[in-house]
Amino acid sequence: MLKRADSYKEVYDSFRWDIPERYNIGVDICDKWANQRYRLALIYEDEKGVERKWTFWELKRLSNQLSNALIAHGIGRGDRVGILLPQCPETAISHIAIYKIGAIAIPLFTLFGPEALQYRLSNSEAKAIITNSENLQKILSIKDQLPNLEVIICTGKDIAEEALSFWDIIEKGSVYFDPVETRADDPALIIYTSGTTGPPKGALHAHRVVLGHIPGVEFPHNFFPQEDDLFWTPADWAWVGGLIDVLFPSWHHGVPVLAFRARKFEPEQAFHIISKYGVRNSFMPPTALKLMRQVKDPKSRYDFQMRSIGSGGEPLGEELLDWGREIMGLTINEFYGQTEVNLVIGCCHEVMEIRPGSMGLPIPGHRVEVVDDSGNIVPSGEVGEIAIK
Repeated sequence: MLKRADSYKEVYDSFRWDIPERYNIGVDICDKWANQRYRLALIYEDEKGVERKWTFWELKRLSNQLSNALIAHGIGRGDRVGILLPQCPETAISHIAIYKIGAIAIPLFTLFGPEALQYRLSNSEAKAIITNSENLQKILSIKDQLPNLEVIICTGKDIAEEALSFWDIIEKGSVYFDPVETRADDPALIIYTSGTTGPPKGALHAHRVVLGHIPGVEFPHNFFPQEDDLFWTPADWAWVGGLIDVLFPSWHHGVPVLAFRARKFEPEQAFHIISKYGVRNSFMPPTALKLMRQVKDPKSRYDFQMRSIGSGGEPLGEELLDWGREIMGLTINEFYGQTEVNLVIGCCHEVMEIRPGSMGLPIPGHRVEVVDDSGNIVPSGEVGEIAIK
């Protein structure tokens, strides 16, 4: 964890990496907390407003059952498994189980069409996919084009003959499972870029990616975690911003996460969710914040006391920062990252001046410089390439 200090320099200089040789994401974000049987991990509200809470103990048992089921159906270490699901418990259970058997997860956005899915599943040579009834037909329509795809698992009630029932195979699996031993450098996750400059590229991350993200989450969320923190983001867990900037770091620290993602972002609904559950921390894309700013007098209609909001993707600007201070009662911290190397620059208003239009300073544990073609650091004001270490 970052050490709280009075200045950015003190925080930066005092940080040291501590990456163990053996490390497994699934064990870290779930199993290590499961001995506290009633420790809250997840609050889930579905589109009908039905709420359910899940403890780490429950998630460990369910992910153990899914781990056993995956192995029984021929999925093992090094196999790629797609996850085509929204923010929901099944998504989290799938991730934990995949890591515990040493396989590699491939998060996939539910709004992808068949062509986008076919490219990613083919490129990654995925052997299995876990999806829901709404997206099952997309997979069935491209199955003939995916020679490596052997197992299709569906979480819904309407399941075709070609698919296995997620909850049925879990029910048959033992609640006991010994996670495979993985090194921190072993592959765990492939997240595809959005493909804005060409075909989407699969960024392969090792198990250590979670530990690498921790300072980048703790810093812009004002030394996260603090007492009573509760994290939520409208960003889908299929993207690095929702998965590795919210879900995994929160569970690394044993902090509960709220799962709720409407089909379309509604700013009034966002205020309602934040107020209803007492959300304290959020990653909010600038587009979401701009929509929330249009809501009239939210403080008179919603009871919220957030502690931190992080945002990235485009500059917020002075007006949006001022709105954050006036309406949300906090300074929004901006940050920068990419699918390949995320959260390497950021702001923390508790230890640094926030300047509109600035992404901030290097996250502790990272060096960010501008270099020339030979790798030499160039003086201020000169053009070069951004280099990160």
